[in-house]
Amino acid sequence: MPAIWTFVTPVLLLVASNVFMTFAWYGHLKVEHRPLWIIVMVSWGIAFFEYWLAVPANRIGRLVYEPAELKAMQEVITLAVFAVFSVTYLGERLTLNHAIGFVLIAAGAWFVFKAPISV
Repeated sequence: MPAIWTFVTPVLLLVASNVFMTFAWYGHLKVEHRPLWIIVMVSWGIAFFEYWLAVPANRIGRLVYEPAELKAMQEVITLAVFAVFSVTYLGERLTLNHAIGFVLIAAGAWFVFKAPISV
């Protein structure tokens, strides 16, 4: 049985990488007075650090998770990070529609982690 860190480390790295990527993709929405090329270059620079976290997360995670499980996990983490970011940084309001959509995506991820359904 692999060590517990092998299960936990990919999750922590994916959370950290998603924080970087969320800022790279959406952080500039509060910066409207800069030329787009500067925004793209800054976003690209932030995304560079996201890759330094996401690639090891998947490499380590592959030791204990299937690729589909890693991807499903990443999607749920992305939504959770984005929800917090959207409310705290962008000042957006999460609605019931958002919550329902996020729950449905999380339910899809749950199925990825379940044993194959026999038909």
